[in-house]
Amino acid sequence: MKDKIVFITGASSGIGEACARKFASQGASLILNARNMPKLVGLKNELTGKYAVQIHLLPFDVRDRNVVTSAIQSLSGEWKDIDILINNAGLVIGVDKEYEGNPDEWDIVIDTNIKGLLTMTRLIVPGMLKRGSGHIINIGSIAGEAAYPGGSVYCATKAAVGILSDGLRIDLVNTPLRVTTIKPGMVETNFSVVRYRGDKAAAGNLYKGIHALTGDDIAESVYFSAAAPPHVQIAEILVMPTNQATGIISFKKDME
Repeated sequence: MKDKIVFITGASSGIGEACARKFASQGASLILNARNMPKLVGLKNELTGKYAVQIHLLPFDVRDRNVVTSAIQSLSGEWKDIDILINNAGLVIGVDKEYEGNPDEWDIVIDTNIKGLLTMTRLIVPGMLKRGSGHIINIGSIAGEAAYPGGSVYCATKAAVGILSDGLRIDLVNTPLRVTTIKPGMVETNFSVVRYRGDKAAAGNLYKGIHALTGDDIAESVYFSAAAPPHVQIAEILVMPTNQATGIISFKKDME
């Protein structure tokens, strides 16, 4: 991955942070995005202290199209030549029934998971086309395969990620660009803490009795897709813990 520039959204924690570590370990230059600047600075310091890599920080909220546009346009020199875009920023808030959900929270989830991904794609893919190379890797979810209780809005957004990825792949079929969707199952990260509105105990209970995936596990799948030969397009990867079969069917050992 040397001489490659990798842009990662949502890089301050979870899967995005793990992807930053993985690609840095392989010598890639990184553009790291998140809303939390102190965490990004800490991650940059850690990675540049460990690896001989260049890292550029670009803090913004992917929901704000104007800010995103200004940030992307501010890139200069070699930083404009993005080789790999990892659309990772995403979240879910709450486990409410659809008819009891909070519309303001729906806006946050939909604007982040769908519209943020679209904005990043719209701003970066044209440059890839001009250079004749590039790879877009979208982080979807097993939740996009079928709805489950308390998750209909989130499931809908991740189904949209899958369809948008497929559509982009069709639009780019006559080009050298590649599009990959990574669909994780149960991954134990801060993601579930946000889902349970900060209740760490409730988030932890979700993973009791099962050896869940980690952000590092997903980063390996992302890197595998990116490292494939140019003529190989890993269109999609669905990755789950061994004891998970679908979004709602899993086996958890009795911990008592």
